[in-house]
Amino acid sequence: MKLWKKIAFTGISLLMVGALAACDSGKKENADASDETTLQMYQIGDKPKNFDQLMDIANKRIKEKIGVKVNINYIGWGDYEKKMNVIISSGENYDIAFANNYVSNAQKGAFADLTDLAPKYAKKAYDDLDEAYIKGNLVNGKLYAFPVNGNVFAQQVLTFNKTLLDKYNLSIDGIKSYQDAETVLQEFHKKEPNTAAFAIGQGFKVQGNFDYPLGNTLPFAIDLNGDDTKIINQYNDENYISLLRTMHSWYKQGLIPSDAATSTKDYPLEGNTWLMRGETQGPYDYGDTVLSNTANQELVSKAITIPLKSTAQAQMANFVVSNTSKNKEKSVEFLGLLNSDPELLNGLVWGIEGKAWEKDGQGKIKLLDGYQPNMHLPAWNTGNNKILYTQDTITDDMIKERDASIAKANTSPILGFSFNTDKVKTELSNISNVMNQYLDGVNTGTVDPDQTLPKLMEALDKAGYDKVLTEMQKQYDAFRNESK
Repeated sequence: MKLWKKIAFTGISLLMVGALAACDSGKKENADASDETTLQMYQIGDKPKNFDQLMDIANKRIKEKIGVKVNINYIGWGDYEKKMNVIISSGENYDIAFANNYVSNAQKGAFADLTDLAPKYAKKAYDDLDEAYIKGNLVNGKLYAFPVNGNVFAQQVLTFNKTLLDKYNLSIDGIKSYQDAETVLQEFHKKEPNTAAFAIGQGFKVQGNFDYPLGNTLPFAIDLNGDDTKIINQYNDENYISLLRTMHSWYKQGLIPSDAATSTKDYPLEGNTWLMRGETQGPYDYGDTVLSNTANQELVSKAITIPLKSTAQAQMANFVVSNTSKNKEKSVEFLGLLNSDPELLNGLVWGIEGKAWEKDGQGKIKLLDGYQPNMHLPAWNTGNNKILYTQDTITDDMIKERDASIAKANTSPILGFSFNTDKVKTELSNISNVMNQYLDGVNTGTVDPDQTLPKLMEALDKAGYDKVLTEMQKQYDAFRNESK
């Protein structure tokens, strides 16, 4: 308001005092509104259709509990790694992100050190984490991520669209490997040549019984079926090469989309645009229950790897706080809230109460017609699965089996091993550039591995692969000696 006008009309009076007070109050309200902190968060995947409604409800709860709001920015699966690399290298100011290249970016100083912050500002959620999550996320003895507490172990599975299996009377009995699935894919392709038999695209990685010290985008691995004291190049392992040959054979037969190496096309779980896809399952998936719920149709899976508590699984769904963030404590506080507040988390993962689900009075929930694909956030990369409400279709026996499976799962020999890259940063950067040229073509079967892998090995040799392997093996030997 124009204060001089008020003075002109009233002089120095009580009315003016009241006007001044009103102006000051208005200024304070405006300042409070402009000063409201909104945490900027990056998430991988597709934004739910009802995202604004979900976040309106969530942000009321978040604001009430910790005094801030959160804005989630989604980046698609095919673009996430490249875009996050740009965001990190440019020093963009953001607060939280789904971790990309966790170990290497942590060592580069891209992420805030949460070793002390997590127990302090997210104590309840931190205390709920399985030890494997902490052990598997330590980088040079420090914690840089807050992991989603969910499937502490996992195994890779081939998931099939049961509607299409039934339609063509296809059996998946006895499938225990990629190769075992070939006949089913061939029969389906004859019936529906324009539907993806094996729905894969850019970013797909062939899965085997391996664990990876620096993630499965780099050529360093432990063979869980072989000598687990030695680090190898999986792309130089005969068993792995055999899998790559299978992919190439499928590609030539048309069982894999012709543009798989470059395509970011989405094959939604719902619908019938695919017959088979690769998925990861763990104890909180209750077999195919969660997948089928998400797809809103029945899906069936066959395991192709052993159940494993691994570094890869511990880092499966990490959230990191950027070192550029001006809101580090609040960011950790939000992650703590998200992973400890049942009302907040369940409203995001199951959807809107009363529309998507309702409590059944027996300590479980019943899904309603409003529970639809793309109308909620996924459980695996949102928050603590321990505090998610249990669906009424999950029996007490299934819960007992879940807990028993966690107890008896295998533990990776490299769980907790953190490779210090200080001496080989240049070589690792060169190796990463090499792998970026070959990964998609080789893994999707687009190129012939027998012709391409020798070129890959030559390029890795020039990039300094042996130097990195020697240093990594040295550190791994020391880790194993300390662990005895």
